[in-house]
Amino acid sequence: MVLLGMWQFSRYEERTAINDRIDNAGRVAPAPLRDRLPAPTGPAGTAGAAPSADTAWTRVTATGRYDNANVILVRGRTVESRVGFEVLTPLVLADGSAVLVDRGWVPPAPGGATVQPQIPDAPTGEVTVVGRVHLTESSPGVVERRNGRIETRRVGVPRIARELPYPVYGAYLLLEEQTSSAEPAMFEAIPIKHENNWLNGGYAVQWWIFAVMALFAYGWLARREARGGSGGTAEPQDRAAEPA
Repeated sequence: MVLLGMWQFSRYEERTAINDRIDNAGRVAPAPLRDRLPAPTGPAGTAGAAPSADTAWTRVTATGRYDNANVILVRGRTVESRVGFEVLTPLVLADGSAVLVDRGWVPPAPGGATVQPQIPDAPTGEVTVVGRVHLTESSPGVVERRNGRIETRRVGVPRIARELPYPVYGAYLLLEEQTSSAEPAMFEAIPIKHENNWLNGGYAVQWWIFAVMALFAYGWLARREARGGSGGTAEPQDRAAEPA
């Protein structure tokens, strides 16, 4: 129980660090992309190395041109209990590599949650974006082209990179602002949710309370057993001497 409490407390510390990083990143100027993420060094269709966990949610800036021919729609994404799509567009940098930029959430077209919406093109020309680093998601699903768009269920950057004609950074960005015209009103910014660190803190305290209760219960039962063993006055009987 003590070890389980220590494990839950370590999870509390990890989640607290993430929340602090989310809050602190909003107070500092964004850093250049290459200062936070390792640049991809492989050929086209590959992703660069994933950044360290402490890079998540930090703010970075990058300059390039959007590739509207390779828009990625991520279906089944929920914002405020509404199911729709997140729209990612590669931003091709001057060195020929690209970083995926999540431009926001849009509702599906009429007819169902999986019906592709009509997405306006990203701004043309050179664009400077500011965004939050989002680590690639685990358990990447199938990536396919449908109606001229790349579509998937999870943002697995290495898997998406296989569909693109350039190397891609190993994480993607949640768009906060860009130098060109603002995104259309149909886009909603992806909310950054804080971790529920107090849940793990509460579990840690519970396990430690259980440990104290277990020790108390053991002592109480041992004391009760000791009193019961010495409190009797009857002499032990020899059952062999009893009449049949």
